[in-house]
Amino acid sequence: MGATLQSFLAGFDPYLLQILVNIGIAIVLALGLNVIVGLTGQLSLGHAAFMSIGAFASALITNKLGLAFGANLILTGVITAVVAAMIGFPILRLTGDYLAICTLGFAEIVKVFFLNFEPANKALGLTVQNAKTEIPIPIWVFIVAVLSVVLVSFVQTSRFGRALKAIREDEIAAEAMGINLTRYKIQAFALGSFMAGVGGGLYAHFLSYINPSDFGFLKSVDILSMVVLGGLGSVPGTVFGSAVLASAPEFLRFMSQYRMLVYGALLVFLMVFRPNGLMGGVNVMDLLLRAIGKKPAGVAFKEKPTT
Repeated sequence: MGATLQSFLAGFDPYLLQILVNIGIAIVLALGLNVIVGLTGQLSLGHAAFMSIGAFASALITNKLGLAFGANLILTGVITAVVAAMIGFPILRLTGDYLAICTLGFAEIVKVFFLNFEPANKALGLTVQNAKTEIPIPIWVFIVAVLSVVLVSFVQTSRFGRALKAIREDEIAAEAMGINLTRYKIQAFALGSFMAGVGGGLYAHFLSYINPSDFGFLKSVDILSMVVLGGLGSVPGTVFGSAVLASAPEFLRFMSQYRMLVYGALLVFLMVFRPNGLMGGVNVMDLLLRAIGKKPAGVAFKEKPTT
Protein backbone atom coordinates (compact mmCIF):
# COMPACT_ATOMS: atom_id res chain seq x y z
CA MET A 1 0.00 0.00 0.00
CA GLY A 2 2.82 2.38 0.92
CA ALA A 3 4.54 1.81 -2.43
CA THR A 4 1.29 2.45 -4.28
CA LEU A 5 0.72 5.74 -2.48
CA GLN A 6 4.32 6.77 -3.04
CA SER A 7 3.99 6.13 -6.77
CA PHE A 8 0.71 8.07 -6.76
CA LEU A 9 2.39 11.09 -5.11
CA ALA A 10 5.34 10.81 -7.51
CA GLY A 11 3.00 11.88 -10.29
CA PHE A 12 2.42 15.26 -8.59
CA ASP A 13 4.56 18.30 -9.13
CA PRO A 14 6.55 18.64 -5.85
CA TYR A 15 5.87 22.38 -5.75
CA LEU A 16 2.11 21.87 -6.14
CA LEU A 17 2.16 19.04 -3.60
CA GLN A 18 3.86 21.27 -1.04
CA ILE A 19 1.20 23.96 -1.52
CA LEU A 20 -1.59 21.39 -1.09
CA VAL A 21 0.00 20.00 2.07
CA ASN A 22 0.40 23.51 3.49
CA ILE A 23 -3.29 24.10 2.79
CA GLY A 24 -4.22 20.82 4.51
CA ILE A 25 -2.22 21.67 7.62
CA ALA A 26 -3.69 25.19 7.64
CA ILE A 27 -7.21 23.72 7.50
CA VAL A 28 -6.54 21.59 10.58
CA LEU A 29 -5.07 24.53 12.50
CA ALA A 30 -7.76 27.02 11.46
CA LEU A 31 -10.63 24.67 12.24
CA GLY A 32 -9.19 24.18 15.72
CA LEU A 33 -9.06 27.95 16.24
CA ASN A 34 -12.56 28.26 14.79
CA VAL A 35 -13.89 26.13 17.65
CA ILE A 36 -12.35 28.58 20.14
CA VAL A 37 -12.99 31.90 18.38
CA GLY A 38 -15.84 31.19 15.98
CA LEU A 39 -18.06 28.89 18.04
CA THR A 40 -17.22 29.93 21.60
CA GLY A 41 -16.34 33.58 20.97
CA GLN A 42 -13.08 33.49 22.96
CA LEU A 43 -10.37 35.55 21.26
CA SER A 44 -7.08 33.64 21.33
CA LEU A 45 -3.80 35.02 20.00
CA GLY A 46 -1.70 32.06 21.13
CA HIS A 47 -2.77 29.28 18.78
CA ALA A 48 0.76 29.00 17.40
CA ALA A 49 1.95 28.09 20.90
CA PHE A 50 -0.17 24.94 20.90
CA MET A 51 0.99 24.20 17.38
CA SER A 52 4.60 24.40 18.60
CA ILE A 53 3.84 22.14 21.57
CA GLY A 54 2.38 19.59 19.19
CA ALA A 55 5.27 19.93 16.74
CA PHE A 56 8.01 19.44 19.33
CA ALA A 57 6.11 16.75 21.23
CA SER A 58 5.48 14.78 18.05
CA ALA A 59 9.10 15.19 16.90
CA LEU A 60 10.48 14.03 20.27
CA ILE A 61 8.09 11.06 20.33
CA THR A 62 9.34 10.02 16.91
CA ASN A 63 13.02 10.62 17.70
CA LYS A 64 13.05 9.05 21.18
CA LEU A 65 10.26 6.45 21.15
CA GLY A 66 9.75 5.57 17.50
CA LEU A 67 5.99 5.31 18.00
CA ALA A 68 3.74 4.53 15.03
CA PHE A 69 2.70 7.78 13.40
CA GLY A 70 -1.04 7.38 13.94
CA ALA A 71 -0.56 6.79 17.66
CA ASN A 72 2.00 9.59 17.67
CA LEU A 73 -0.57 12.12 16.39
CA ILE A 74 -3.19 11.02 18.93
CA LEU A 75 -0.71 11.19 21.83
CA THR A 76 0.53 14.57 20.59
CA GLY A 77 -3.02 15.93 20.47
CA VAL A 78 -3.76 14.63 23.97
CA ILE A 79 -0.59 16.21 25.39
CA THR A 80 -1.46 19.54 23.79
CA ALA A 81 -5.08 19.35 25.01
CA VAL A 82 -3.93 18.63 28.58
CA VAL A 83 -1.62 21.65 28.53
CA ALA A 84 -4.47 23.76 27.12
CA ALA A 85 -6.84 22.60 29.85
CA MET A 86 -4.29 23.42 32.54
CA ILE A 87 -3.72 26.90 31.11
CA GLY A 88 -7.36 27.44 30.25
CA PHE A 89 -8.68 26.89 33.76
CA PRO A 90 -7.25 30.18 35.12
CA ILE A 91 -7.27 32.36 31.97
CA LEU A 92 -10.65 31.44 30.48
CA ARG A 93 -12.34 33.28 33.34
CA LEU A 94 -11.24 36.39 31.46
CA THR A 95 -12.95 37.74 28.35
CA GLY A 96 -12.22 40.02 25.43
CA ASP A 97 -8.94 41.91 25.34
CA TYR A 98 -7.76 40.48 28.66
CA LEU A 99 -8.04 36.92 27.36
CA ALA A 100 -6.27 37.86 24.13
CA ILE A 101 -3.38 39.40 26.07
CA CYS A 102 -3.07 36.33 28.31
CA THR A 103 -2.97 33.93 25.36
CA LEU A 104 -0.42 36.16 23.63
CA GLY A 105 1.73 36.14 26.77
CA PHE A 106 1.46 32.36 27.02
CA ALA A 107 2.59 32.04 23.40
CA GLU A 108 5.72 34.07 24.13
CA ILE A 109 6.44 31.97 27.22
CA VAL A 110 6.21 28.76 25.18
CA LYS A 111 8.48 30.20 22.49
CA VAL A 112 11.14 31.20 25.04
CA PHE A 113 10.81 27.79 26.73
CA PHE A 114 11.61 25.91 23.52
CA LEU A 115 14.44 28.33 22.75
CA ASN A 116 16.07 27.10 25.97
CA PHE A 117 14.83 23.49 26.02
CA GLU A 118 17.85 21.20 25.75
CA PRO A 119 16.07 18.04 24.43
CA ALA A 120 14.66 20.16 21.57
CA ASN A 121 18.16 21.45 20.70
CA LYS A 122 17.36 24.96 21.92
CA ALA A 123 17.53 27.75 19.34
CA LEU A 124 19.26 25.53 16.77
CA GLY A 125 16.00 23.73 16.08
CA LEU A 126 15.22 20.05 15.92
CA THR A 127 15.66 17.65 13.03
CA VAL A 128 12.76 15.18 12.84
CA GLN A 129 13.46 11.57 11.91
CA ASN A 130 11.32 9.71 9.41
CA ALA A 131 7.94 8.74 10.83
CA LYS A 132 7.16 5.07 11.41
CA THR A 133 4.35 4.72 8.88
CA GLU A 134 3.59 3.10 5.54
CA ILE A 135 1.33 6.00 4.55
CA PRO A 136 3.21 9.06 3.23
CA ILE A 137 2.94 12.22 5.32
CA PRO A 138 1.05 14.18 2.59
CA ILE A 139 -1.66 11.49 2.60
CA TRP A 140 -1.82 11.74 6.39
CA VAL A 141 -2.32 15.49 6.04
CA PHE A 142 -5.25 15.07 3.65
CA ILE A 143 -6.83 12.37 5.85
CA VAL A 144 -6.55 14.48 9.00
CA ALA A 145 -7.88 17.56 7.18
CA VAL A 146 -11.00 15.66 6.07
CA LEU A 147 -11.50 14.20 9.56
CA SER A 148 -11.15 17.69 11.03
CA VAL A 149 -13.89 19.03 8.77
CA VAL A 150 -16.17 16.15 9.77
CA LEU A 151 -15.36 16.56 13.48
CA VAL A 152 -15.96 20.32 13.64
CA SER A 153 -19.12 20.01 11.52
CA PHE A 154 -20.44 17.40 13.96
CA VAL A 155 -19.49 19.55 16.96
CA GLN A 156 -21.19 22.57 15.41
CA THR A 157 -24.57 20.80 15.16
CA SER A 158 -24.32 18.89 18.45
CA ARG A 159 -25.68 19.83 21.87
CA PHE A 160 -22.15 20.75 22.88
CA GLY A 161 -21.86 23.07 19.88
CA ARG A 162 -25.18 24.75 20.64
CA ALA A 163 -23.96 25.42 24.18
CA LEU A 164 -20.79 27.00 22.78
CA LYS A 165 -22.85 29.23 20.49
CA ALA A 166 -24.98 30.29 23.45
CA ILE A 167 -21.82 31.28 25.33
CA ARG A 168 -20.64 33.23 22.30
CA GLU A 169 -23.89 35.17 21.99
CA ASP A 170 -24.45 36.02 25.68
CA GLU A 171 -22.54 34.49 28.57
CA ILE A 172 -24.94 35.78 31.22
CA ALA A 173 -27.97 34.33 29.44
CA ALA A 174 -26.14 31.05 28.82
CA GLU A 175 -25.24 30.73 32.49
CA ALA A 176 -28.82 31.54 33.46
CA MET A 177 -29.93 28.61 31.28
CA GLY A 178 -27.72 26.26 33.31
CA ILE A 179 -24.64 26.12 31.07
CA ASN A 180 -21.41 25.72 33.02
CA LEU A 181 -19.33 28.45 31.38
CA THR A 182 -15.94 27.39 32.72
CA ARG A 183 -16.36 23.72 31.81
CA TYR A 184 -17.57 24.37 28.28
CA LYS A 185 -14.91 26.99 27.61
CA ILE A 186 -12.15 24.66 28.78
CA GLN A 187 -13.53 21.79 26.71
CA ALA A 188 -13.67 24.00 23.60
CA PHE A 189 -10.18 25.33 24.31
CA ALA A 190 -8.84 21.80 24.75
CA LEU A 191 -10.53 20.55 21.56
CA GLY A 192 -9.16 23.43 19.49
CA SER A 193 -5.71 22.94 20.98
CA PHE A 194 -5.88 19.19 20.33
CA MET A 195 -6.32 19.98 16.64
CA ALA A 196 -3.51 22.55 16.79
CA GLY A 197 -1.21 19.92 18.30
CA VAL A 198 -2.07 17.41 15.59
CA GLY A 199 -1.47 20.08 12.95
CA GLY A 200 1.89 20.85 14.55
CA GLY A 201 2.83 17.16 14.43
CA LEU A 202 1.99 17.00 10.72
CA TYR A 203 3.95 20.20 10.12
CA ALA A 204 7.03 18.86 11.91
CA HIS A 205 7.11 15.56 10.02
CA PHE A 206 6.41 17.11 6.65
CA LEU A 207 9.24 19.65 6.92
CA SER A 208 11.55 17.30 8.92
CA TYR A 209 12.93 20.33 10.77
CA ILE A 210 11.35 22.73 13.23
CA ASN A 211 12.59 25.83 15.00
CA PRO A 212 10.92 27.77 17.86
CA SER A 213 11.07 30.95 15.77
CA ASP A 214 8.63 29.35 13.30
CA PHE A 215 5.82 29.63 15.87
CA GLY A 216 5.82 33.30 16.76
CA PHE A 217 3.04 35.87 17.02
CA LEU A 218 2.71 36.27 13.25
CA LYS A 219 1.89 32.57 12.92
CA SER A 220 -1.04 33.02 15.28
CA VAL A 221 -2.14 36.07 13.28
CA ASP A 222 -1.98 34.05 10.06
CA ILE A 223 -4.24 31.34 11.50
CA LEU A 224 -6.67 33.89 12.95
CA SER A 225 -6.80 35.68 9.59
CA MET A 226 -7.86 32.42 7.92
CA VAL A 227 -10.79 32.08 10.31
CA VAL A 228 -11.85 35.73 10.03
CA LEU A 229 -11.53 35.78 6.24
CA GLY A 230 -13.74 32.73 5.76
CA GLY A 231 -16.27 33.68 8.44
CA LEU A 232 -16.35 33.07 12.17
CA GLY A 233 -18.16 29.86 13.01
CA SER A 234 -18.35 28.66 9.40
CA VAL A 235 -16.59 25.38 8.58
CA PRO A 236 -16.71 25.88 4.77
CA GLY A 237 -15.58 29.47 5.28
CA THR A 238 -12.62 28.38 7.40
CA VAL A 239 -11.61 25.83 4.77
CA PHE A 240 -11.87 28.49 2.06
CA GLY A 241 -9.95 31.07 4.10
CA SER A 242 -7.24 28.53 4.86
CA ALA A 243 -6.89 27.63 1.19
CA VAL A 244 -6.62 31.28 0.16
CA LEU A 245 -4.16 32.48 2.80
CA ALA A 246 -2.04 29.30 2.89
CA SER A 247 -1.42 29.58 -0.85
CA ALA A 248 -1.20 33.39 -0.89
CA PRO A 249 2.55 33.54 0.02
CA GLU A 250 3.33 31.61 -3.14
CA PHE A 251 1.25 33.90 -5.35
CA LEU A 252 2.56 37.00 -3.57
CA ARG A 253 6.19 35.90 -3.58
CA PHE A 254 7.10 38.82 -5.85
CA MET A 255 6.04 41.18 -3.02
CA SER A 256 6.82 39.05 0.03
CA GLN A 257 7.96 42.07 2.05
CA TYR A 258 4.46 43.52 1.83
CA ARG A 259 2.53 40.31 2.50
CA MET A 260 1.20 41.45 5.89
CA LEU A 261 0.21 44.79 4.34
CA VAL A 262 -1.89 42.92 1.76
CA TYR A 263 -3.43 40.80 4.54
CA GLY A 264 -4.32 43.90 6.53
CA ALA A 265 -5.86 45.64 3.53
CA LEU A 266 -7.83 42.50 2.69
CA LEU A 267 -9.22 42.25 6.23
CA VAL A 268 -10.16 45.96 6.30
CA PHE A 269 -11.96 45.56 2.98
CA LEU A 270 -13.68 42.47 4.36
CA MET A 271 -14.85 44.17 7.55
CA VAL A 272 -16.39 46.98 5.51
CA PHE A 273 -18.19 44.96 2.84
CA ARG A 274 -18.51 41.47 4.40
CA PRO A 275 -18.44 41.91 8.20
CA ASN A 276 -19.38 38.26 8.75
CA GLY A 277 -16.60 36.94 6.50
CA LEU A 278 -16.78 35.63 2.97
CA MET A 279 -18.90 32.65 4.02
CA GLY A 280 -20.13 33.74 7.43
CA GLY A 281 -23.14 31.74 8.61
CA VAL A 282 -22.70 29.00 6.00
CA ASN A 283 -22.37 25.46 7.32
CA VAL A 284 -21.64 22.12 5.70
CA MET A 285 -25.25 20.91 5.90
CA ASP A 286 -26.47 24.00 4.03
CA LEU A 287 -24.01 23.34 1.23
CA LEU A 288 -25.06 19.68 1.00
CA LEU A 289 -28.75 20.64 0.85
CA ARG A 290 -28.09 23.19 -1.88
CA ALA A 291 -26.02 20.65 -3.81
CA ILE A 292 -29.03 18.31 -4.01
CA GLY A 293 -31.41 21.14 -4.88
CA LYS A 294 -33.09 21.65 -1.50
CA LYS A 295 -33.50 24.89 0.38
CA PRO A 296 -31.48 25.11 3.64
CA ALA A 297 -33.44 25.50 6.83
CA GLY A 298 -33.19 28.75 8.73
CA VAL A 299 -31.39 31.88 7.63
CA ALA A 300 -27.85 30.51 7.37
CA PHE A 301 -27.07 32.51 4.22
CA LYS A 302 -28.37 35.82 5.53
CA GLU A 303 -26.09 38.30 7.18
CA LYS A 304 -26.91 40.04 10.41
CA PRO A 305 -27.83 43.69 9.88
CA THR A 306 -25.02 46.06 10.76
CA THR A 307 -25.50 49.25 12.63
